[in-house]
Amino acid sequence: MKQITLTRPDDWHVHFRDGDALGEIVPHHARRFGRAIVMPNLKPPVTSLNDAMAYRQRVVDAIPAGCDFTPLMTLYLTQKTSPEDIENAKQSGMIYGVKLYPAGATTNSDAGVTDIFALLPTLQAMTNVGLPLLIHAEVTDPAVDVFDREKSFLEQVVKPLLEKLPDLKVVLEHVTTADMANFVIDAGGHVGATVTPQHLLYNRSDIFRGGINPHLYCLPILKREQHRERLCEIVASGDPRFFLGTDSAPHSQHAKESACGCAGIFSAPCAIEVYAEIFESLGALEKLEGFASFHGADFYGLPRNESQITLINKPWTVPESFPMDNKNQLIPLKANETLHWQLV
Repeated sequence: MKQITLTRPDDWHVHFRDGDALGEIVPHHARRFGRAIVMPNLKPPVTSLNDAMAYRQRVVDAIPAGCDFTPLMTLYLTQKTSPEDIENAKQSGMIYGVKLYPAGATTNSDAGVTDIFALLPTLQAMTNVGLPLLIHAEVTDPAVDVFDREKSFLEQVVKPLLEKLPDLKVVLEHVTTADMANFVIDAGGHVGATVTPQHLLYNRSDIFRGGINPHLYCLPILKREQHRERLCEIVASGDPRFFLGTDSAPHSQHAKESACGCAGIFSAPCAIEVYAEIFESLGALEKLEGFASFHGADFYGLPRNESQITLINKPWTVPESFPMDNKNQLIPLKANETLHWQLV
């Protein structure tokens, strides 16, 4: 196949950061995607409607001229988020989800939730108005092995929560295990999941191949090969409960390569191209459009994009780095590697 044309895809999980970095990071997404669910884990976090609207304007200001791109904003769930906050967010028409970060689970999650079951009135309000709960599904108990934290969260939080609120709309973001993926399949249409390129490409051994590779360190961490294979099998099947969410998470080269490296993989400059290579390797290129362009929009109850993008089969090399701001560099996924699908 020489080229493929897709309905313009969406990214249902992305980190844009803030400040000067927006001008460098947002354009990568705006050139490839029609919409993106924007994560609220800034410093300080986006916890109110006013915070979200101010952040949205900063993102909009960073969109290049001529790009048809819409940021979809979210709120950061805290122990103080009230049912009234949820109702106001929904009525605004500008908030598309509420993000659950277990406190301490990942980047800028210190203000996150310590007791989700104390928030049942707030979650019931979300159920009533149809606002999805977007979950970073990992326990933070240091006694739980880092490779088991998603599976433990499934048993300790997700299953009990959905028993109490069976109609709550949930997105299990960056799903990494066969356990969680199989749960999504069995849970029904009100539970969906995003899948990142890295969790389809790599297993946990890749982090240590040839020495420690900090640019493959992310949270949730890469898992065993059997989990990667199961995720590939599911996306290749075309299951509509699974959709594209890059979790592209930029950290400067210095922050990634430091003595205490940050978790996150910056995939924005080649995201849709990498997904195309993955689906082609699985013999399922015809399923890419559903995964990238249809399933997420359908789950969120939004219209599918009307515009299109085209990828051509033409080798190109992902640059070694990109600017993050006026003093820092970003190392992207697949840096210095050759990809065979290229965005026109």
